[in-house]
Amino acid sequence: MKWCIFLMSLLNVLFLSGQSHNLPQFPNDWFGLWQGNLEVYNHQNLSQNVPMTLECFPTDSSGVYTWWITYGTDTLTGKRSYSLKVIDNTKGHFIIDENNGILIDGYVMAHKFISRFEVMGNQLTAIYERTDDKMIFEIIFNDTKEIKNTGNITSPTGEKIPEVKAFKLSGYQRAVLNQVH
Repeated sequence: MKWCIFLMSLLNVLFLSGQSHNLPQFPNDWFGLWQGNLEVYNHQNLSQNVPMTLECFPTDSSGVYTWWITYGTDTLTGKRSYSLKVIDNTKGHFIIDENNGILIDGYVMAHKFISRFEVMGNQLTAIYERTDDKMIFEIIFNDTKEIKNTGNITSPTGEKIPEVKAFKLSGYQRAVLNQVH
């Protein structure tokens, strides 16, 4: 039985290590114009469906890329002309510079670019994920005030149970973006 578990573990490691080079490399394999529709959910209902584009291209500056996001059909008022900047590529650390004094740290994990930040009493987690020929964009947000505090006790066996805070989700957004070029 131990040999079977060892063999399965070894095969899993070999399989995963053999596939890691096929993951899209950030940001180079993410370059292009991506288009789709952003679905905005409040509670369990789809409340909006908005066209969305993301443009990621190299610039003349080393380690700086366009990260332009447009929501809706108005390419002037709906466009966010952000910059993506390399902080430490070996650690997958980048910054989205909103070019207005706001800098949002993001990190690459596997084939996802993830950032977590707080603004105006809301915590947001933004996840960009590259799949074969698509980019999935998700954003999850919640109020910063917890709705429940549990734990923070000692169990009857003497084990210290850590405090756990729960937060009410306020919304969820998701877009499946196709690469146009």
